[in-house]
Amino acid sequence: MTTPCIITVAITGSLPQKSDNPAVPITVAEQVESTHAAFEAGATLVHAHVRNDDGTPSSSPERFARLMEGVRRHCPGMIVQLSTGGRSGTGRERGGMIPLKPEMCSLSTGSCNFPTRIYENSPELVDWLASEMLAHGVKPEVEAFDLSMIFKAVEMERARRIRGPLHVQFVMGVKNAMPADRAAFEFFVATLKRLAPDATWTGAGIGRDQITLNRWSLELGGHCRTGLEDNVRLDRTTLAPSNAALVARIVDIAGEYGRRPATVAEARAILGLPAVA
Repeated sequence: MTTPCIITVAITGSLPQKSDNPAVPITVAEQVESTHAAFEAGATLVHAHVRNDDGTPSSSPERFARLMEGVRRHCPGMIVQLSTGGRSGTGRERGGMIPLKPEMCSLSTGSCNFPTRIYENSPELVDWLASEMLAHGVKPEVEAFDLSMIFKAVEMERARRIRGPLHVQFVMGVKNAMPADRAAFEFFVATLKRLAPDATWTGAGIGRDQITLNRWSLELGGHCRTGLEDNVRLDRTTLAPSNAALVARIVDIAGEYGRRPATVAEARAILGLPAVA
């Protein structure tokens, strides 16, 4: 028996310039095409930012809507997760796409340092984003860049300000934030299990740490995130030929850990999302 692993593909990212790698999708049409290829390779969840056609970050709900429409048409049942991160706008602009009612949105429950700036998530903004997700029936993926963010997410779920069960993504390898440290990763996993036994989790590594977190997550029973977003940000030398190639890499190594890619139905059941008719 093998255990299913949800493979998340982060297709584009939010850098303010277009990557030198032509495989990075920029326009909505390119994003839909790249997502479809990743879906065919085994991904069942897409994490998405949108950009303007010149490659600059965008927070346009209209662009998010077109992306969702395209993914749902070409990737039946795939879970759409829209980013509310710091490059999706400023302040409440970052949550402008939540009323579109994707299955999921990302939610960072605290602030941390990034390579050249502070990734700022004030308590007021975190509470507002969470309330919008709750109001529109959107499940948050908690992006935890340090231990305090796990505790905050658990506190919010217990207060019914976050829809549970929790789904947490542990992010490692961002310069000036949490490095990819095995002991720390295991402590994160153990802490989440202790505080929220019914929670699910994903490991996300940046740049050269992407494959390391993939392997750790497969080994310890979690789920995996991959994609060009996480390669482009810090380590251009490790750019893969496509998002689909990065998904295929996880599929290829999953069997070493008694794992296999989750189907659409399995991924939705694991995350407590409605089945697709």
